[in-house]
Amino acid sequence: MSSLRMRQICLVARHLAPVVEELQSVLGLEVCHRDPGVGKYGLENALFPVGDKFLEVVAPVREGTTAGRYLDRRGGDGGYMVITQCDDLAPRRRRCEALGVRIANEIGYPEYRELQLHPRDVGAAMLSFGWQEGARTPGGRWHPAAYDGGTRLRAGLITDMTSAELQSDDPDRLARRWSEVIERPVRMQDGQRVIALDDATLRFTEAADGRGEGLAGLDLTCADPGRRGLVLICGIRVRLLS
Repeated sequence: MSSLRMRQICLVARHLAPVVEELQSVLGLEVCHRDPGVGKYGLENALFPVGDKFLEVVAPVREGTTAGRYLDRRGGDGGYMVITQCDDLAPRRRRCEALGVRIANEIGYPEYRELQLHPRDVGAAMLSFGWQEGARTPGGRWHPAAYDGGTRLRAGLITDMTSAELQSDDPDRLARRWSEVIERPVRMQDGQRVIALDDATLRFTEAADGRGEGLAGLDLTCADPGRRGLVLICGIRVRLLS
């Protein structure tokens, strides 16, 4: 089985600054990078290190963006993208072609390439496969966050991102579709459908908040056991676990 890690989660907000402030004040996260390149999509962003993974928030800065339409469709802030890191993009591309999954956008740099899949063909969120040159060990270089792999990432209250929750009116169908695309099996865990990646899980649950299908939650490891619990940030349920 080829390597597949959950390297980055992207949230989308109507306004960036309030969410950045909330992530800083509630979770103790600090911005490590802002990418001016997302401006070509009509966006601004901020990235935060979470262990050796990254949490990104994007927000539209003009009308008519894909992100803005997504905000309208889901009724506000929420989850947007699941960005994985793989060791070879070619078989991922062939798999998508075989399943009829469209590539919505492709990012190409000499040291980094990414396939962003059409969310209507996969369901719930935009799934991306990223390949990073020189990232031979987990937690290495990662172009989207301008991380060189050698700098020690800040250790704080939140030390890891261990699961993403994808909700649907038909979680069984959604789980089977993601399983087809990423070629990882679905298993039952505590009554829920789960797909294991190398370093995290994808959890598929029944939509019960009236917002329909989408990326609805994150599990974060918290260094302070006294802070365990559930908080709502940027329209998603964040479970703090020790």
